[in-house]
Amino acid sequence: MPGGGGGGGGHRKRAAVSLTVTQAYRFALDPTPAQERDLLRHAGAARVAFNWGLARVKAVMDQRAAERSYGVADEKLTPSIGWNLPALRRAWNAAKGEVAPWWAECSKEAYNTGLDALARALTNWSDSRSGKRAGRPVGFPRFRSKRRTTPSVRFTTGTIRVEADRMHVTLPRLGRIKLHESARKLARRLEAGTARILSATVRGKAGRWFVAFTCEVKRAERAPARPDALVGVDVGVRHLAVLSTGELVANPRHLGNATRRLRRMARAVSRKVGPDRRTGGRPSKRWDRARADLARTHARVANQRRDGLHKLTTGLANHYGTIVVEDLHVAGMVRNRRLAKAVSDCGFGEIRRQLSYKTT
Repeated sequence: MPGGGGGGGGHRKRAAVSLTVTQAYRFALDPTPAQERDLLRHAGAARVAFNWGLARVKAVMDQRAAERSYGVADEKLTPSIGWNLPALRRAWNAAKGEVAPWWAECSKEAYNTGLDALARALTNWSDSRSGKRAGRPVGFPRFRSKRRTTPSVRFTTGTIRVEADRMHVTLPRLGRIKLHESARKLARRLEAGTARILSATVRGKAGRWFVAFTCEVKRAERAPARPDALVGVDVGVRHLAVLSTGELVANPRHLGNATRRLRRMARAVSRKVGPDRRTGGRPSKRWDRARADLARTHARVANQRRDGLHKLTTGLANHYGTIVVEDLHVAGMVRNRRLAKAVSDCGFGEIRRQLSYKTT
């Protein structure tokens, strides 16, 4: 790739103009078993707050709909309740002693995470129904399951910092947590005063935990190596990208290469005793281990795909001043059962998204 891959930033020409951008720094965590239990407890508290608020809003909406079906006048209907974040937070603070007597065990940010997600989901649903939101229709929020929901909690207040050794972070109520990798890239900016942490989001995926710091970063405006150069990018399945310069970028087919292994692991999961929703039966330990192995393999495929796309888009943004990409209806292409797997493995939409913000 002309201009280099992910490390091609050195080819850019620095301009004197500085700008402030919002950027995320994501690091893998290495929590102790006790800290992992605390993380799960906070994520569970967020899920409880979300489900409580959704049940409250849904009960009032169903009651008003039933009263309308009985011919009750609008002015005599059950008063509606607000579903923005301040209204949900006030209602939660008034009821948390009865709903969650253990609420003091977790940070207030855990409950705010669930209520904020609910407020956003209800607003998106309302705007989609009224036509204010473009794109595909957004359905009414659904209750979050303990097993199927990705554990996540977001901190916006309290002690959020990267420690001086750059191998530990401190989060509210969770304390000092070891990092799996060094946070020197963020620490250097924090020490120089060119970055300020706005929030920290902890998320668990495939048996691992990650923390993402959303920061306000001051950086010099950069220009590509060839500002006047123009390139056209044609994405496809046989070749991931064909450039107008004649260069072909091979399709690594990460998902296709891992298909046999994924099938074998999926069969192993199906042969174990899984959860029974009808009787409430719990899964066996072997099912949990097999399912965790399958999730780790899927996560590895996703990480390989993400790494390759970042190297491709960074190389293009570092080298060319103008990049032209075709408009593709990816959602329509995925409906084709013969192409859905190959198109999903390529990540056409992700290529367009990354180029959009890397060339801004």
